[in-house]
Amino acid sequence: MWALAFRTLKFRKTSFIATFVAMFLGAAIVMACGGLMETGVRMNAEPQRLGRAPIVVTGQQKDGSSALTERNRIDAALVDRVGAVPGVRKAIGDVSFPATVLADRKPVGDESASYGHDWGSAQLTPYRLAQGATPARPGEVVLDAGLAKDAGASVGSRVDVAVGGATHSYRVAGIATQQGDANPDAALFFSAAEARQLAGANGRIDSIGVLPGPGTDVSSLTTAVTSAVDGKAEVLTGERRGLAELPGTMASQRTVVILAAIFGSSMVLIVMFGVASTVGLSLQQRSREMALLRAIGTTSQQLRRMIVCETAVLSVAATALAIAPGYLIGKALFGVLTDSGVVASAIVFHEGWMPIAVGAATAIVAAAAATRFAGRRAARTEPVAALAESATDGRWFTVPRLLLALFFIVNGVSLSVVTATVMEDGPTLASTAGPASVLFSIGVAMLAPGIAKAMVAVLRPPIRLVSGLSGYLALRNAMTSNVRMAGAVAPIVMLIAIATGTLYMQSTEDDVSARSYSENVLSDYVLDSHAGGFAPGVTDEVRHRPGVAAASELVTTRGYVDGADTALRGVSADGVRQNLDVRPVSGSLDKLRGDTVALSDQQAQTFGVGLGDKLPVVLGDGTHVSPKVVALYTDNPKQRYLLLPSAVLAPHTTDGLPQQILVKAAPGTDTAKLGTELTSLAAGRPGTEVTDRSSLSGSNNQIQQILVSANYTIVAMIVGYAAITVVNTLVAITRKRRTEFGLQRLTGATRAQVMGMLTVEGALVAIIATVLGTIASAMTIVPYSLVKNDSLLPSGSIGIYLGIVGGSLLLIFGATLYPTWRGMRTPPIETVTTA
Repeated sequence: MWALAFRTLKFRKTSFIATFVAMFLGAAIVMACGGLMETGVRMNAEPQRLGRAPIVVTGQQKDGSSALTERNRIDAALVDRVGAVPGVRKAIGDVSFPATVLADRKPVGDESASYGHDWGSAQLTPYRLAQGATPARPGEVVLDAGLAKDAGASVGSRVDVAVGGATHSYRVAGIATQQGDANPDAALFFSAAEARQLAGANGRIDSIGVLPGPGTDVSSLTTAVTSAVDGKAEVLTGERRGLAELPGTMASQRTVVILAAIFGSSMVLIVMFGVASTVGLSLQQRSREMALLRAIGTTSQQLRRMIVCETAVLSVAATALAIAPGYLIGKALFGVLTDSGVVASAIVFHEGWMPIAVGAATAIVAAAAATRFAGRRAARTEPVAALAESATDGRWFTVPRLLLALFFIVNGVSLSVVTATVMEDGPTLASTAGPASVLFSIGVAMLAPGIAKAMVAVLRPPIRLVSGLSGYLALRNAMTSNVRMAGAVAPIVMLIAIATGTLYMQSTEDDVSARSYSENVLSDYVLDSHAGGFAPGVTDEVRHRPGVAAASELVTTRGYVDGADTALRGVSADGVRQNLDVRPVSGSLDKLRGDTVALSDQQAQTFGVGLGDKLPVVLGDGTHVSPKVVALYTDNPKQRYLLLPSAVLAPHTTDGLPQQILVKAAPGTDTAKLGTELTSLAAGRPGTEVTDRSSLSGSNNQIQQILVSANYTIVAMIVGYAAITVVNTLVAITRKRRTEFGLQRLTGATRAQVMGMLTVEGALVAIIATVLGTIASAMTIVPYSLVKNDSLLPSGSIGIYLGIVGGSLLLIFGATLYPTWRGMRTPPIETVTTA
């Protein structure tokens, strides 16, 4: 039977191409999504600056199961404790803080940030002193070669450095160059005492690099160091060492995992449907061959074995060849995430055996299931009946098919209802909204023969009215060959549903986020610091400028309340009401000083607190605080955050200082004149830029766009696969009908009439698929829009929908008319007589 299967594959290459392509691409894409998931779960990062230390001790990057968004520093006393562990040759403490070299009072270098460090930690890094000497005393600095070149500095010259919100002059003691392939951020090195002072953080440090003694086993030493730190820090080795240089990176793990899970699960369903439908169509088109085999004495068991052998050969070949492309697609997809800023570029992409196994299993199981169901009827049919039925569609409706279709439809509708009634606005909203349209469209596709026949009956009068003889032939074909038509309709329904649902989810998210953020900010101007932040006292200086009604610092970070991810904003009590749209319900925002917090009335109800109560909060760096609730304000479901004093919140961020100051103009003030006044003030603060409030909305929109590019890439990949499935299906159906077209031409039909008939059939397919695909996409769009925008209709241009439908029409007519036109160049008698 294996020999027969190989001969069948050999002599029917064209018939198996569509099946092979569906399996190959499906397996590759599922493997790619699986690799993305594995990368998110592992979240390993190659060290860039601390690469010479085989063991790195750093602050815990999680508080329980919650990932921290800011640097969690550790006690400097741990350096001595780690250094005392047997086998440790040296333990070196490392600090890192924003430090910007200035030239003509402007930051030098490219757009990437630069950081200051203790020269003692340079031995852990790829930097080596190339010129001059080490910084031995306060007031001296070593620059990396790139910064020195940009600043025009040399050994012995002086440079201005903005650090800690102030500008200092330093003598360049030396210049360091990089060695190896690492690519750390630009660096400045100070003496040990000055680096600790500039870093602030009450003397706490970022990390400890551990250098083992000669012959010491790193694995055993890691265990000993872990025991020595006693849970007060995290010990990293291997590829995870790079996490010590990337504070807040673990917070992006959830985003990557959710993204991979949502699209990966949808992709598995789509691939299984695409492979199953392609295999089923291939077997259906071979009904005459099956009938002949049964007629010459082939048993049902032998026929089933032949089909299984053919599928096995195709499955193994397709999935084996998909491994390398799957890895490349996954790496390219991860590259989009890193380029967009979703995750740091230092994170290492991983695709192990598990994603490969899942991708292979998806394609093989789908093919096996299709072979089981589609080949069973041909194998069980009596030989004489098989020959009679091979020229007709046969019976498509069965109880198992109905039950399976209802299963998908009910689950799709259920997810849609859950999205609208249970889910809250947040990053997990798409996890139920997205798959709803996929499941619903699969269920509709399984019932497509019956639905298509009913819709053709409804469309019959208007089609006949405008299409003449070609329309008559098309309608006859559609009514008698509804299974064949359903085979063309089903993948297009899936394509329209997925593309429309996903793209309108993204456009709605973008619109709501930009609009709500813009409406929440009332300030006229924003001062942005690109040189480490604003020192205490700068905000008061801004307040006293003519025409300024109010000024407030703004610190943006994230933390946790009762384990729930919560946005935190640090503000100044004097000025918050004028610069942010917060309307007090009770209490007073003027009391937002010291260990206090303000929140919306809805948040207070959710957390079970009121005025005067203590609210347990985990700040971005893992610090646990319990500030007193001093004010409640009107809830804005699209902009929920806790307000804390910026003086309290800023020290618990990685930068340590406020990066922005919001400014509201006094009534009647000439805003242009105020802008000039603020620009003058900014000129005395190197690295400070004055913009209007649209910059905040633009910054927020930029954050949104980080995920947009990733989403669009994944959607393009899924839609591309669905489009290939559509083309495969339509071309296969059209090629199967070459004999039919030849007979029509022999009986008097012209080429134009045959093409006209196919055009009308294509129009019927397009109308039916568009209606069903639009209904399926509504399972995603409507509930998502209700939760996001309190509207049944999504945000976004109608052009998105028209573009999707237009693209589907191009696929439909291109994959049917072009093969037919080419086929009709062959004389009709040859078309009829050639196998």
